[in-house]
Amino acid sequence: MSEKQLSDIVHNDSTPLSVDPKEEKRLVRKLDARILPIICLLYLFAFLDRGNLGNARLQGLPQDTLGGDPTGHLFDWVNSIFFMSYILSQIPLGIVFKLFHPPLWMACIALGWGISSTLMSTAFNFGGLITARLFLGIFEAGLGPVIPLYLSLFYTKDELGTRVASYFGFAAVSGAFGGLIAFGIQHAHAAIANWRLLFIIEGVPAVIMGVIALLFLPKRPESTTFLNDRERVVALARMNRGTSSDTGTTVDKAHVLMAFRDWRIYAGGVIYFGLNCALASISAFLPTILKTFGFTNANAQLLTVPPYAVAAVVMLTCSFTSDRLQSRGIFMALSSCISGIGFVLLLAVENVHVRYFSVFCIVAGTYASLGVMLAWFSHNLGSESKRAAGTPAYMAIGQCGSVLGSHIFPSTEGPRYMRGFGICCALAFLAALLTIVLSISYRMENKRRDEVYGKSDVRQRVDVSRLADKVGFRYICIRILMPSVQAPEFRYIP
Repeated sequence: MSEKQLSDIVHNDSTPLSVDPKEEKRLVRKLDARILPIICLLYLFAFLDRGNLGNARLQGLPQDTLGGDPTGHLFDWVNSIFFMSYILSQIPLGIVFKLFHPPLWMACIALGWGISSTLMSTAFNFGGLITARLFLGIFEAGLGPVIPLYLSLFYTKDELGTRVASYFGFAAVSGAFGGLIAFGIQHAHAAIANWRLLFIIEGVPAVIMGVIALLFLPKRPESTTFLNDRERVVALARMNRGTSSDTGTTVDKAHVLMAFRDWRIYAGGVIYFGLNCALASISAFLPTILKTFGFTNANAQLLTVPPYAVAAVVMLTCSFTSDRLQSRGIFMALSSCISGIGFVLLLAVENVHVRYFSVFCIVAGTYASLGVMLAWFSHNLGSESKRAAGTPAYMAIGQCGSVLGSHIFPSTEGPRYMRGFGICCALAFLAALLTIVLSISYRMENKRRDEVYGKSDVRQRVDVSRLADKVGFRYICIRILMPSVQAPEFRYIP
């Protein structure tokens, strides 16, 4: 069956499709089994490769390539150049992604960043490290913004939060996994420096995953051969549940401009800025911060594992619950506050046990907020083209926080790092405040549209191909309870 025939069946309102809930569950399980393992592993290796610099710092990288770097400023620039190239590349790559089949796109960028990360092991000076990290940022910029868009092609808004948390949870897992790898390498007796071996071990798997993505990752629902005709019809019907957008490898320029004119995207960017400042600080400096608690280098690497493991569990729990209640903002606000409280404890308390507990609060609160936010904006931006432009737009603003986070923990301010902790604390509470403001704004807009255009049936298709998230579209916002929504009734025309 051709793509046009599939589209005609799904969009023909006079012949609605009938989808058995059991059939739909089987399809979702099939999609989960094929898509999630590949996406999760891609994200795992992406975060391993961007975050291993913090582990390498304790394994002699500054002494071998940065002349000792007594102030820590050179290391800060090596860390932040990744985010600079990442920021500049996100928006163009996010839009261009719409013009390519996802497996080919994922394969190319995974090969690119895997090779860049591996080549960091060959650097012998500041310039070599900067060059490798710059290209690492360019290639990874093609992954983070497009995964939520890709998942939204296959999953409904009631399912998306848990799936986003599933892959973003591997960012936290990468922190734990990276600590274990670094701990093991710390005791290795290799012919090359430990930090060089670390980059090789964590860079090569990304290249392998690029090949796997090319071979096994499904294309768009209407064109993938992974699904049979019936499954493709059901997948397209699910894709158009509550929305019907600009499908296919095309970009709607009007929707792209709508994204850049939407003030909520910039508010989301400020929220993401605050969260990413903490995230970048955690990724690059957590082993160093733990060392200031009095632990040895090896134990500091190992003690990074439990906070990340707890963060993965907390994030999955928050995302699953937010999916069930269809309420994102309140979970983001609470998680951001928990992160802020963790920074308050680091600022105010000297007891090592309390300070280590505060690390759990920071890591869990930050990752939980980010996981929920990715799912929130994946739905609230409406059409594919608006998501393709809007998602990297707010992420690009947010990644500026990563640049800031890379420069607020210089070695000269250790061991207390009062300035760095203070900035991250203020930004965490600012993120919580703006999240509430954004949630109330969405709620008020939904109420206004209900009064002007009438109540919207969340089970029915809303044509957003022309107006994106306007008129008939309803945002996910603060809700006390969300009754379970039954799938709309469709009738299948063979």
